[in-house]
Amino acid sequence: MTSILICGIDEAGRGPLAGPVIAAAVILDPHRPSEGLADSKKLTPARREALHDQILAHARAWALGRAEVEEIDRLNILQASLLAMRRAVEALPLVPDHALVDGNRLPEGLPCSAEAIVGGDGSVPAISAASILAKVARDREMMELDRRYPGYGFAGHKGYPTRQHLEALQRLGVSAVHRRSFGPVKRCLE
Repeated sequence: MTSILICGIDEAGRGPLAGPVIAAAVILDPHRPSEGLADSKKLTPARREALHDQILAHARAWALGRAEVEEIDRLNILQASLLAMRRAVEALPLVPDHALVDGNRLPEGLPCSAEAIVGGDGSVPAISAASILAKVARDREMMELDRRYPGYGFAGHKGYPTRQHLEALQRLGVSAVHRRSFGPVKRCLE
């Protein structure tokens, strides 16, 4: 008898003013559980990194999907997030039978049935795992963008609209990785 493949899906990076939105899809292996899975936002960076490596080693399958800044500006952040989620599922090496998606909206065009679960990143292990992979991948990317675009402080605030980031926007102007459709960035361009 084959087991049903359940995939958890979550994204990271809806709120920031800069950088992509990154989603992850994870099919956990019930015979190799990862202990301590939780909403990525409630974990320390060190704990997230440790769980990230454990998930990669133990999951039956995982994949990342993304939507770039240009897509976020063209589609809006919700639609771009759903697109990144669909891309993550499409990139999985196994086709899931069912997807559990964090939030209250489902991506269109998934290759399987799906249900949205509000707060799923804190209550459903597969979604928690996806939350961790997406957050770690995005944080690492923001560290790289910090090297490419010095002065904005991306390594620290990860693109979120902190006071430091808003001051850097005023001082340095808008970079190529800023989301032009977001209010604080739009105001800098006016």
